[in-house]
Amino acid sequence: MLLSLIRSGNVNIISIIVYIISSLMVIFLVMPLHEWAHGFVAYKLGDRTAKYQGRLTLNPLAHIDYLGAAMILLIGFGWAKPVPVDPRNFRNPKRDMALTALAGPVSNLLAAVVSGFISNLIVTVMINSHMSAGSGFMYYILLFFYYLMMINVSLAVFNFIPIPPLDGSKILMAFLPNKAIFWIERYQNYITIGFMIAVLMGGVSNIIYPVQAWLCSGINWLTALPFSWAW
Repeated sequence: MLLSLIRSGNVNIISIIVYIISSLMVIFLVMPLHEWAHGFVAYKLGDRTAKYQGRLTLNPLAHIDYLGAAMILLIGFGWAKPVPVDPRNFRNPKRDMALTALAGPVSNLLAAVVSGFISNLIVTVMINSHMSAGSGFMYYILLFFYYLMMINVSLAVFNFIPIPPLDGSKILMAFLPNKAIFWIERYQNYITIGFMIAVLMGGVSNIIYPVQAWLCSGINWLTALPFSWAW
């Protein structure tokens, strides 16, 4: 995203600063929530590994992966340090592992919904106060929440990709036969390396950005509904 904004040449320096601030908020606040959600659900389902290793916390220092954080800043999606989970502690390993994996991207979607709700609340207040949203300080406030929504949606879509080590692969495994799971686990390192190369070369962005645009439009429409009476 930052690279795209700079390359476009259609944004000013303040917009770039707003994007950087929104990215840092995701890195230091939302991604710890994402990883905490994994650990919390695992804990509730019987696995205390994350708690014993000090990862059941919202402290960003416990979760930050510097390469993943740089990717969030530069292209709008990335990763944090994975929370350790031991499926052997689950009563139903396949199902409970899928629920644990699901918790992370769901937290990003919820954060995106909150961002959209706040944006529409601000727009409603501005309309009823006869304020212009096209310029000035309020424009950049709205832009901040827009970027926040976009990055969170990108992270959710990225994590739903069913390729190891992303959350989507663990969700997919709940529906695969054991033979297929063993094959994926056997070649996981090679699959992961190939996928990371694709991410770094920009191939994954072509998948994420169209879905991101569609979901952001849907979230914006949904979060505008409570305020439609006031417009």
